[in-house]
Amino acid sequence: MLSKAQISLITSLQHKKYRTQHSLFVVEGIKSVLEFVNSAYKINKIFATVEGIAKLGKIPQIIKLEEVSEHEFSKISSLKTPQGALALVEIPQDLQLNFDDLQGKHSLILDDIQDPGNLGTIIRTAEWFGIENIICSIGTVDAYNPKVVQATMGSLSRIKLHYVELEEFIEKKQLPVFGALLDGSSIYETDFGKEGFIMMGNEGNGIRKSLISQVDKAVTIPRVGQAESLNVAVATTIFCSELTRQNMEKKNG
Repeated sequence: MLSKAQISLITSLQHKKYRTQHSLFVVEGIKSVLEFVNSAYKINKIFATVEGIAKLGKIPQIIKLEEVSEHEFSKISSLKTPQGALALVEIPQDLQLNFDDLQGKHSLILDDIQDPGNLGTIIRTAEWFGIENIICSIGTVDAYNPKVVQATMGSLSRIKLHYVELEEFIEKKQLPVFGALLDGSSIYETDFGKEGFIMMGNEGNGIRKSLISQVDKAVTIPRVGQAESLNVAVATTIFCSELTRQNMEKKNG
């Protein structure tokens, strides 16, 4: 039976303040919970209904698993349609940003992305296209926000996210920075090379002025219709797709 303290802890993790305080975040859904079980993340505890336990299958004995009733589960779930499985996962404390890991590949830089759905979609897109690292500004929405976690559909368990002061990070950059800007060269006429950073800006304001001067190549997605702008997650997908196309072309010679 769930205690009031357990319910209070789990529901408090909807807020960044308490996620930071307890170094925990919530993962919901059978598929997502299993993704984290099979990742490098450490599972603090899993709460599941009888049906949820059956769907989870065999969980490593080292992971604590507590059976709860449907009624109890409804008190801790944030989903409109609870799936019967919820995990408390420890927030990594020792993930170091190693510049050597960024060499020879492309990584994303996100400047103050605010919408949890956008960040979640970007993380999921990055994994689809084989991008391993995402560098986020301190002002970017917390990747362990439940809405972000849900939107990643498990991809968060495999993507490395780093929150840094972007100005300091960019000053130390050793790779070219391609910035998504309205007045740049066409993405389809830009050679992204074999390595570098793709910088995407805030939903409303784009890339901040203090960072634009650090962009080595301004790149834009040509507009054919009359829409004023593209959603940042959609724009990121187009950039990742073009990167993949170019890389495949180079491999095929």
